[in-house]
Amino acid sequence: MSYYGNINIPDTHGMDREDEEEMDIYANADPMNSFEVMTETENSKRHQTPQHTGSDSVKIRSSRAAAVCLVLLCVLLLTAVIVLGVYIHTKSTNYTEEKNQLLNMITNLTEERDQLLTNITNLTEERDVLSSNNSDLVKQRNQLNQEKNELLKMDGWVYYQYSFYIISSEKRSWTESRRYCTDRGADLIIINNKAEQDFIKKMFCSEVWIGLTDSDVEGSWKWVDGSTQTSGFWASEEPGGHRRENCALTREPGWADYPCNDKFQCICEKSQ
Repeated sequence: MSYYGNINIPDTHGMDREDEEEMDIYANADPMNSFEVMTETENSKRHQTPQHTGSDSVKIRSSRAAAVCLVLLCVLLLTAVIVLGVYIHTKSTNYTEEKNQLLNMITNLTEERDQLLTNITNLTEERDVLSSNNSDLVKQRNQLNQEKNELLKMDGWVYYQYSFYIISSEKRSWTESRRYCTDRGADLIIINNKAEQDFIKKMFCSEVWIGLTDSDVEGSWKWVDGSTQTSGFWASEEPGGHRRENCALTREPGWADYPCNDKFQCICEKSQ
């Protein structure tokens, strides 16, 4: 290899033709051009380095943005968890308070129920006592009624359908006859039905005063208890309607109106 100045010239001895041509190309090359080519190559490499550095910066910024987003997501998730925990705690507190209120209500109702049951038990006992006392009183009343009935029977009273009847031995006016009955705790008889009318006809004499009069209003017959006579057992063509005949008596054919001052026996009646 020969040198021309600073340029190396290769030795062509022993090379084939193609190698020689290639070497001629290198030999004919301009050294300045070669230097410029080398300079451009180095500059190109220098210019490429900032491009790689900018890409790295973008990657770093992207990584930082991703990290910030991740932190924000974690913060949001933590906030959601805290809010949910507070909500659940509040609901749980409310449910606990409602449960305690319900338990208090149940306790109060249970106490009221127990009190009512106690009252019912007491009332039941009082009822049983009163029922027992009432039974004793009923027995005593029946005993007294029996004794009274025996005394009344001994005194001439006749018992029929929960009432006692007695006939006077003397004849009196209608007004005096009524006084005779009231003095004995009774009044002139009030005949309510045919069975009672038949009983009077069988047991007593036929012509006796009964507790019926129209002394207050002519033609308006009323019993001694103030009730209006609506149905009766008047004899044929009775009552006659005479203005002086204002009191009624019973006889064999039926009822008849007579002057109140006439004297007849009477029938007194009093309840048991």
